Amino acid sequence: MAGKVLSLLPPLLLAAAGLAGLLLLCVPTRDVREPPALKYGIVLDAGSSHTSMFIYKWPADKENDTGIVGQHSSCDVHGGGISSYADNPSRAGRSLVECLDQALQQVPKERHRDTPLYLGATAGMRLLNMTSPEASANVLAAVTQTLTQYPFDFRGAHILSGQEEGVFGWVTANYLLENFIKYGWVGQWFRPRKGTLGAMDLGGASTQITFETASPAEDPANEVQLWLYGQPYRVYTHSFLCYGRDQVLLRLLASALQTHGFHPCWPRGYSAQVLPRDVYASPCAAAQQPQAFNSSARVSLSGASDPALCRSLVAGLFNFSSCRFSRCSFNGIFQPPVAGKFILQARAPGQRAHLPHYCAGAMFVQQLLSRGYGFHERAFGGVTFQKKAGDAAVGWALGYMLNLTNLIPAEPPALRKGTDFGAWVVLVLLSTILLLAATVLLLCRACAAKVSSAI
Repeated sequence: MAGKVLSLLPPLLLAAAGLAGLLLLCVPTRDVREPPALKYGIVLDAGSSHTSMFIYKWPADKENDTGIVGQHSSCDVHGGGISSYADNPSRAGRSLVECLDQALQQVPKERHRDTPLYLGATAGMRLLNMTSPEASANVLAAVTQTLTQYPFDFRGAHILSGQEEGVFGWVTANYLLENFIKYGWVGQWFRPRKGTLGAMDLGGASTQITFETASPAEDPANEVQLWLYGQPYRVYTHSFLCYGRDQVLLRLLASALQTHGFHPCWPRGYSAQVLPRDVYASPCAAAQQPQAFNSSARVSLSGASDPALCRSLVAGLFNFSSCRFSRCSFNGIFQPPVAGKFILQARAPGQRAHLPHYCAGAMFVQQLLSRGYGFHERAFGGVTFQKKAGDAAVGWALGYMLNLTNLIPAEPPALRKGTDFGAWVVLVLLSTILLLAATVLLLCRACAAKVSSAI
């Protein structure tokens, strides 16, 4: 009887091992996240008034997922924007060195070679390119020479169009706020139902407005169609060159010189020496230049602190008299009615030297939003003013890098499945023990058979 039981054990153990293997395949799986290495990307935002460097990071194995690119660090370049070095282009390149040296320290050395480095220039360089293409090319060549001296994967220095600046800013804001797709606490990707957020950006030389719209734009130049995470987006966007803060202040100064002989937006008791030649040197104020004026003479201008006159001066910046579409914002530019909530980023430094201009700046923003873009009292409640979303700065830089590195796919990310580690270990050990036991018993049986045959 014992011999029969012993003879049945090996096949039974083999059957048990096979059953354990089948159970191993049937263990429920769950989404797991592995601790991958980090990758980095660097974008230099070369604005009209200053340049900022942003370093981004993301898990190396999650390049086509969302919500995973974060801002690692940032650096503000000392001095003006690169367009201010038109007369001495080499200084534009040298101005970037301090921040680039910081990037060498903050990006791990083993990641330098595969870290993409971009420089994107905005409205300041667009204006310089309009007035002097040669000077613009020399500035870009100078910064390129500096950037190529660093061990990063330099991918070019380019001037962004106004449309690109607006759309990339919109992508950045909605990406950071997880409005395209989100990773839920239960471990599943899903599309939020809250819709997208409109984006407005007030820079030094231009201002942009971008928002999702359901209807086709009457002017195709103001429409961009995107395909993000398997979802189509129709986006309205327009950039108003010469309507950034610094250029608006120059245009108001030119109007004050011509019309009043004093500045109604400056506080009473404040005065400054103005060189008209510098004012009219800007392409945005060139049309206001009088036919005859002493280019070397300085004019003393005093503040009047007159709100009514200041409002009238600002109103002169907008033209609402002509529109060939069903509706316009201003200057004959088509714009559908604003809808939904908006985020507005103002990129003007708040230093003491700018205190005399706060009244004019506030008056301009108020008229731009209410009369220009058409935000009525109820819609204005949906506008928030902020520089960051999560841990990253709101602006076009992140959207620019996401686009150029293909970090935003056209299709939703696929899920990875993994077995619970504890259950997997137990079943593997059980299968191993059973297979070893079956092997030992088979060997014992074979030896016993040889002994009995020898007898």
